[in-house]
Amino acid sequence: MKYSDDITLLKGVGQKKAELLGKMNISKIGDLINLYPRTYQDRRTVTPVSDAVSKDNVLVKAHVIQVVKSGYRPGGKRPLNVIVDDGTARMEVVFFNAKFMQNAFKQGEEYYFYGKATKDYGKVKMVHPEFTPSDKGVFQGIIPVYPLTAGITQNDIRKWQKEAFSCMECAEEFLPEEIIRKNNLCSYSYALKNIHFPDDVTKLKEARYRLVFDEMLLLQTGLFALKETKSGKGRGIYFDRDVDPLKFINSLPYELTNAQKRVVKEIMDDMESPDVMTRLVQGDVGSGKTAIAEIAMYKASECGCQAVLMAPTEILAKQHFEGVKRDFEPFGINVGFLSSSVKTQERRELLSRLESGEIDVLIGTHAVIQPDVIFKNLGLVITDEQHRFGVNQRNLLGSKGKNPDTLVMTATPIPRTLAVILYGDLDISIIDELPPGRQKIVTKVADSKKRPLVYDFLRKEIEKGRQAYIVAPLIEDSEAVSDLRSAESLYEELSKKFKEFNVALLHGEMKQAEKDDIMNEYARGNIKILVSTVVIEVGINVPNATVMILENAERFGLAQMHQLRGRVGRGEHKSYCILITDARSEVSKERAEIMVNTDSGFVIAEKDLELRGPGEFFGTRQHGLPDMKLANLVKHIDMLELVKEEAKRILEEDPSLSDSKYDKFRERMNDMFGGELTLRM
Repeated sequence: MKYSDDITLLKGVGQKKAELLGKMNISKIGDLINLYPRTYQDRRTVTPVSDAVSKDNVLVKAHVIQVVKSGYRPGGKRPLNVIVDDGTARMEVVFFNAKFMQNAFKQGEEYYFYGKATKDYGKVKMVHPEFTPSDKGVFQGIIPVYPLTAGITQNDIRKWQKEAFSCMECAEEFLPEEIIRKNNLCSYSYALKNIHFPDDVTKLKEARYRLVFDEMLLLQTGLFALKETKSGKGRGIYFDRDVDPLKFINSLPYELTNAQKRVVKEIMDDMESPDVMTRLVQGDVGSGKTAIAEIAMYKASECGCQAVLMAPTEILAKQHFEGVKRDFEPFGINVGFLSSSVKTQERRELLSRLESGEIDVLIGTHAVIQPDVIFKNLGLVITDEQHRFGVNQRNLLGSKGKNPDTLVMTATPIPRTLAVILYGDLDISIIDELPPGRQKIVTKVADSKKRPLVYDFLRKEIEKGRQAYIVAPLIEDSEAVSDLRSAESLYEELSKKFKEFNVALLHGEMKQAEKDDIMNEYARGNIKILVSTVVIEVGINVPNATVMILENAERFGLAQMHQLRGRVGRGEHKSYCILITDARSEVSKERAEIMVNTDSGFVIAEKDLELRGPGEFFGTRQHGLPDMKLANLVKHIDMLELVKEEAKRILEEDPSLSDSKYDKFRERMNDMFGGELTLRM
């Protein structure tokens, strides 16, 4: 049995089970082997029934004395009572509504039972425990607990893992011997055996260390290889040092913060250097990234080059266009706008003016990367909200010029250590200061029972002349998630409750013209309450908006909630963010506390990364960052530094990984990155 063999080779995996496993992204033996336990149950010690009552789950080994099939109880629960004895005491094992289990127990045979034992009227009782005959299955020891889907049980996965391990071809070593020896790692087969079925805690730790090391090394080597082939370093455009942007800076209606001034200097130094600029600018919500982008575009234009700014949504691109056009008008800089909604004739004229050099600055959506978009002399590429664009889109845009300078702007703060890893080919600037007068947004949490109070507060704000956003996780009601509020149902409810005010609905499936009309009316103050999906997450600027209400707040990521909260608090008035949630889990409570107590995007991003994992935080496909099974980019940051040096050494020694000792390693790395890597020869 090999890594690449079909999962149906395992006993008990027919078409139906294979389809269920497919929902868990398991189609090959290797997929199953790489389904690591999410936690473990310590069943190493068998507890006598006489000592079984405890606040924790216990493992009991006892003989079945009697099986009692009871009649129906009120509520329709039909209990099955199994009386067992281990020689120290008797215990009653109870299963409700378990008609199918009536023949599962045989009198006189011995079974393991794992669950919580309680005392009820002097009797030891265990309700719905896991169980198995004592001579079958994987039941005693440190037992793995796997993520599941409906129709697949823990015992199914444990049994199939055991069968897969019966053939150790699945655990073929792929790291060169010197790397294993140098880093004091256990073998791959040892690691797999002990991550799934550890003999003891020490072996589990050794296994986990090896597998985390593997994931980190494959990730880091792959990212270095990507950056080696896609990096833009080299001879670039030399922007004239004598062209000073001070004239434009002085025309702005506000003074730059010290952080903005520092970042502008870093960008100017890059642009005036003969090397290509590839710089990431991170700034929290409202820190003034747009002004920095404008200053860079002004410099490029005044030096005779064109600039392009690509935004992730049409609403944001249009907002950028209007602001940049207004600011550049006094300087005679021509600004064009391009998106998929631009009409054919208008688009043809725009592209002609762009190719002739008549347009100095182009602002648009991903439409700007289309093949027929040709620049006369592209010198500066800016992508806004980079986390929404793939690496390929960034490179496509850069290929439209001859080594243009590149600025990547993001309002999703990434801890610096991670940014260095993820954007190894980019220098990093951080705007760590907000403009003066930017007020702290008051954040509160409320459950659905307090909605009337929330609406009373909302009414008072609207009566003061303010505006509000209400954001829902869904566009329309869904049977699959009936507990979630939809934007459409909220709009209907609020239109009736606030009928004296103008309430509008906005979501991503509307036509662009309709969305633009709604946002323009909201920006003018004609719409007082805007009910929306997360389409308003990025960049929209309405200074009069002071209330942000997030429905089913537990459905949003922390960084996403911070972005949405940043839509208010942009003017002189005190602003509020209200999180409505009925979720009671510990993670939900922790997330709510972070939002209430923290207004730093960098702190929130790090917490979000810890809670959700890197794949979900960054968006695996958008970033090209593979999702990892065990490694956590925050918790394992020390190992990441160690592995970074190892990855550098590997590629310095063998840039193409052509040595036969790297054959299996290269295969694994390509699998991790979807087979996309082109290594330098």
